[in-house]
Amino acid sequence: MRILLADDQPNVRFALRVLLERQPGLAVVGEATDRNDLMDRVEMTLPDVVLLGWELPGLMSMGSLSSLRHIRPDLMVIALSSRSEARFAALSAGADAFVSKGDPPERLLAAIRKGTPSQD
Repeated sequence: MRILLADDQPNVRFALRVLLERQPGLAVVGEATDRNDLMDRVEMTLPDVVLLGWELPGLMSMGSLSSLRHIRPDLMVIALSSRSEARFAALSAGADAFVSKGDPPERLLAAIRKGTPSQD
């Protein structure tokens, strides 16, 4: 499974990369630091999954995730945030799942592998 990391915090991207590269069948294909970078990298790398930091600069100007799905219709988007109140906004905007940045790594891995929402 090809994964693109999109977060403006370098330490978050690094931690995600370390976690994911240790998992069989998962490959990090790129990183994005803002909305424009995200759109370009989705087009260039054609990931299966985007781990999307919900506070990514410029993201709110998208209004929804339809721009990403226009490029890659079967793309799975997992929103990440340290703010629990972002869950509703992310899922309402079209994210496939929401995982808190404070959750155990197993929760994120389960969301990636199952493609289902990871929180009740």
